[in-house]
Amino acid sequence: MATILSPRPLVEVDALYHYYGSAPGGHLVLDDVNLTLMENEIVGLLGRSGSGKSTLLRSIAGLIRPRKGKVRFEPDESGRPPTVSMVFQTFALFPWLTVLQNVELGLEAQKVPSDQRRTRALAAIDLIGLDGFENAYPKELSGGMRQRVGLARAIVVNPSLLLMDEPFSALDVLTAETLRSDLLDLWSEGRMPIKSMLLVTHNIEEAVLMCDRILLFSSNPGRVAAEIKVDLPQPRDRLEPAFRAMVDAIYVQMTARADAAQPARDGLFPGMGIAMVLPRVSTNSLAGLIEEVDGTPFEGRASMADLADSLQLEIDDLFPIAETLQLLRFAELQGAEIVLTPAARNYAQANVDARKALFAQALLAHVPLIQHIRRILDERSSHIAPARRFRDELEDHMSPDYAAETLRTVTLWGRYGEIFAYAEDSDQFSLEDPE
Repeated sequence: MATILSPRPLVEVDALYHYYGSAPGGHLVLDDVNLTLMENEIVGLLGRSGSGKSTLLRSIAGLIRPRKGKVRFEPDESGRPPTVSMVFQTFALFPWLTVLQNVELGLEAQKVPSDQRRTRALAAIDLIGLDGFENAYPKELSGGMRQRVGLARAIVVNPSLLLMDEPFSALDVLTAETLRSDLLDLWSEGRMPIKSMLLVTHNIEEAVLMCDRILLFSSNPGRVAAEIKVDLPQPRDRLEPAFRAMVDAIYVQMTARADAAQPARDGLFPGMGIAMVLPRVSTNSLAGLIEEVDGTPFEGRASMADLADSLQLEIDDLFPIAETLQLLRFAELQGAEIVLTPAARNYAQANVDARKALFAQALLAHVPLIQHIRRILDERSSHIAPARRFRDELEDHMSPDYAAETLRTVTLWGRYGEIFAYAEDSDQFSLEDPE
């Protein structure tokens, strides 16, 4: 009877912490992250921007030294440690080098003889579908072709582990789909020397399409919140009910509210009161999503996955808009769906002036910082206050970058709702009509 060998561990990450800045006031990015990457699997790191996915990837690649914890590479049967290559979000090609010369770079760094470099580089270029473009320069190639060069440069050194940091996000939808399919074909056919792949993404469908396991990352700070096993057979069909069900289930987990007993660190609005951190979501985006969900075919209730498909939005684009509508009580996130409130449906049918009035009511009721600014302006005889005053208050609770972003957001929203005015040249808030 044949013996079935269990998959071997390739990389183990043990209690990894990383922060930027000086402790203890530094910004904690990774908080006690643990994972084991096995041979013969594709693992996805899925989460919003700022959840530490890329920091973890760079820690594994050796590009960042974590402040605490270990990254261990398990040797193979012959005792040799795994080798690692990385594909970046940007194409990261040298524009003055040809395709062949770019692909040869890693081999040159390994001091591989020139004749072997050329043979191996040509084979990698042929493998990823760029045969005939060996002497072309990056400027002559499309975005998809340039990313193929990056992929060839990564696999030509025969790595055990391929790390990919949002490798398809800079490409148009069709090009990205083609490159994903080609990469999966090469993997399933065993035509690459790679034993495992670790993929950073914030595209839920991409994660379900490509990965055997998905590690769902929370934010502020980044930690592994859930591990999802993807048992769907390859090749996967986005329209299959099982595929859609898994996508919906991940949306449910990512939109679930934090446990009330825990500090509100994970999610879009960490902090409380005026210290609530807000993203820069435009009023046009908020209005556009209300109109989309209010109209046909959704009629006020839409699957987040269907919205992402119809609007071509990834979670970093869709979630901030949807959660801002929830903050303003214009929507509720119910499982994998967004449901408009009566106020939002009234907003969708209202004229411009009525929309402004509804938006202003929501802001004054649910955004403490806007309430605070308006109260200060009302109390002052001049009805003027420097924006610096409010930035300083915010910086008592958050980083200067978050403070600036939050104040820019409430400035945009408050001006649209005609709650206050703002003069950029003097950096001051005021009431246009003190009466």
